[in-house]
Amino acid sequence: MKVLIIGGSGFLGTELVRRATATGWETAATYCSRPGGIAEASWHRLDLRSPGHIDEVLAAVAPSAVIDATSGGSDWAVTADGSIRVAMAATRRGCRLVHVSSDAVFSGSRIHYDETCLPDPVTPYGAAKAAAETAVRLLAPTAAVARTSLIIGHGRYGGSGGSVHERLVHALAAGTHDGVLFTDDIRCPVHVEDLASALLELAVSDHGGMFHLAGADALSRHELGVLIARRDGLDAARLPAGRRADTPMPGALDVRLDSGATQERVRTRLRGAGEFLHVR
Repeated sequence: MKVLIIGGSGFLGTELVRRATATGWETAATYCSRPGGIAEASWHRLDLRSPGHIDEVLAAVAPSAVIDATSGGSDWAVTADGSIRVAMAATRRGCRLVHVSSDAVFSGSRIHYDETCLPDPVTPYGAAKAAAETAVRLLAPTAAVARTSLIIGHGRYGGSGGSVHERLVHALAAGTHDGVLFTDDIRCPVHVEDLASALLELAVSDHGGMFHLAGADALSRHELGVLIARRDGLDAARLPAGRRADTPMPGALDVRLDSGATQERVRTRLRGAGEFLHVR
């Protein structure tokens, strides 16, 4: 198996590279500013805003599968246009494509979203992700498009090496960051190891279409923060709470990805945050 992981130096990408190399796959990965630290992979600089750059990388790597785990946030040129370039290039070369999308494609108007639900984004980031996944499904009908939610790590490096959510909890608990954790902003967090395992599983399968890879538990960002703080030995009482509905911040409030149909198609068990953040 020869896999190219786009966005390999990011939080999810690093776990994908780690697991792929540990499995013995020939692994290549891309970065934008600096390569990741896993020496077993070959690293290639990639600017998704540059037309033709992805074609050069694919020609150099010649992978059998491509996992697009990059995220340019609300930068349309990266998140939307860049993902479309990946889909076009992978299709031309006959590569298996797994595209990572987000629950940000939903408005929260119906709260519960299964794999059949169509995007109705309310933020620039959500719109870019929705455009990307729609184009991928049209350009690469056999591709797997995997929507996920808040990604959480294992906390083994404290707050410095975890996900953006874990780092925020550490900063708030230490009093080095202003802000609150919302009690009315609800998602279904997933562990990075479960997510990476499921994505690699999809990469070697012939399953196409839409998949939801989110955890089994729906939690507010404050509830999630409390669990992270307890796991990492922090004072959860120091985490400030607030309501997103009381702020002008745009975005969906309650978005719960239903991963039931996907769980029947993948072997990887998608644990809930109550399980993977449980303090023993």
